[in-house]
Amino acid sequence: MNRIARFEKVSFEVFSRDMSLNFPVDDTQKIYDRMRLPERATVGSAGYDFFLPIGISLAAGETVTIPTGVRAYIEEGWFLMCCPRSGLGFRYRLRLDNTVGIIDSDYYFSENEGHIIIRITNENTSGKVLTLSAGKAFAQGIFIPYGITFDDKAEGIRRGGFGSSG
Repeated sequence: MNRIARFEKVSFEVFSRDMSLNFPVDDTQKIYDRMRLPERATVGSAGYDFFLPIGISLAAGETVTIPTGVRAYIEEGWFLMCCPRSGLGFRYRLRLDNTVGIIDSDYYFSENEGHIIIRITNENTSGKVLTLSAGKAFAQGIFIPYGITFDDKAEGIRRGGFGSSG
């Protein structure tokens, strides 16, 4: 196995700001203190489970944006691909709103500390409500190597997240 990354918490300031944009809560410090970093469930697991910092309930067709409180230091030549947990995708048609999240290695150095924010939608057509408590796994991330072309000329420097590279 290649050991090429580590998960960390973003600062409380960044987490608190992003939580206030998405959830009206008074106990943000308590939520921050009990957050879990992503983990693999078994030695054979490719994916690192991301855990909810706060409980959610999504009716069919509803969307929520989850500030995970997590950032990832990733060595150059690798990226983190984020997907919903397989069982939630199967039972609820849960999906990430950008279909697959791509966390580049330079995102760690962005102005928001590389805060991984995951927006999910319950797309089931049978009216099932998805309810998950704080601390439950809802997404997974897999580290993947990538290549570049022989004539690559990329010189840009990342400043933020979505749309920051043009």
